[in-house]
Amino acid sequence: MIHRLCALVLSIVWLPLSVLAGPIDYDRLDQRLDLLAQKPEMVGLAVAIVENGDVTYAKGFGETHIGGLPVTERTVFRWASLSKSVAATVTGQLALEGLLSLNDTTAKHRTSLRLPNAGHRNATLVDVLSHRLGIVPNAYDLRLEDGNDPADIRRSLGALKASCAVGDCHTYQNVAFDVISEVVEGVTGYNYRTIVAQRLFAPLAMASASLDRASLQASVDWARPYRMRRGSARPRPTDLNDSYYNVPAAGGVNASILDLAEYMRAQMGLRPDVLPQELLDVLHAPRARTLREQRSQNRRYGRRLANAHYGLGWRVYDYVGEHRVIGHRGAVRGYRALILFDPERDTGVVAMWNSSSRKPVGIQLEVMDMVYDLPRTDWIGLGTGGSAAGPVAR
Repeated sequence: MIHRLCALVLSIVWLPLSVLAGPIDYDRLDQRLDLLAQKPEMVGLAVAIVENGDVTYAKGFGETHIGGLPVTERTVFRWASLSKSVAATVTGQLALEGLLSLNDTTAKHRTSLRLPNAGHRNATLVDVLSHRLGIVPNAYDLRLEDGNDPADIRRSLGALKASCAVGDCHTYQNVAFDVISEVVEGVTGYNYRTIVAQRLFAPLAMASASLDRASLQASVDWARPYRMRRGSARPRPTDLNDSYYNVPAAGGVNASILDLAEYMRAQMGLRPDVLPQELLDVLHAPRARTLREQRSQNRRYGRRLANAHYGLGWRVYDYVGEHRVIGHRGAVRGYRALILFDPERDTGVVAMWNSSSRKPVGIQLEVMDMVYDLPRTDWIGLGTGGSAAGPVAR
């Protein structure tokens, strides 16, 4: 009840907060988000900002589905791969309590994971959480999407050709990453979804958060999935299946933008009762250079996000080479999400939307450019409101 009351108060007061002195121009941001929401490839969008530790902006744009209700700050979306940081966080909590060690091998926990050249015998939980398992990126995601059992797929990974030795290179995973859910269940004796709810969602008062399709659909206010199809001027509805709910550590979380903002506050160190700084230091430490990610960022956004690394469930960058920022992006069919924050300034942005458009990815750069007092650039790709970006997300 308290959480819902706070959300209601926030929905009423965010506009006056927008005129408070500070580096973020909320009026300009609001105008640009409104223009973005009117683009034909968009359906619904929710954005929240934490500035100096406080939620200073939370608003929805567009519709939960075409012809449906307006999106609000309480509308539930899917987090997609933002869920990986949740898995890393819970695993880190268990490590602090001595229930496991991040240096444990997956073999010690008798998991279903098999790797080329028996690499699973040496692969640690750190290797899993930082995607250093030595196999081709996104290994067998298509099998997962075809409805195959994740544990069976993990057993088949050993037949792949190794891309590198375990621990030597970063290759992003979903099915393999979800072996963490097996580890969590093994050391606690409880279902992964139950542990996440008890250790994160409940203490952070994330009332809308869940880890399965049934809970998403049972939400009073939830965004339906859409994606563009060839020859269509507008996104069309797409199916909501269980594929990535079946690998909950990799992509299973649902929640509102307010709950995602509260989660970001905790990752900034503002909820030490739940996430102590000792844990955050472990999660956010860079573990592996992500050269493929760096090339992608350079192509789209110049040098805004430099020195790209992966930590434990998190991406780590230097913003314009000067400011350390933590973030992640995610996409499952019909949904996209992002989070990016500066833990030293307790400031950051989160966004979720229910279409396959890439334009909203630029929101994070427009917000952080304001934070660092950089020239206005049209990172969203609206064709207005700032100097033309170099390579802009399309």
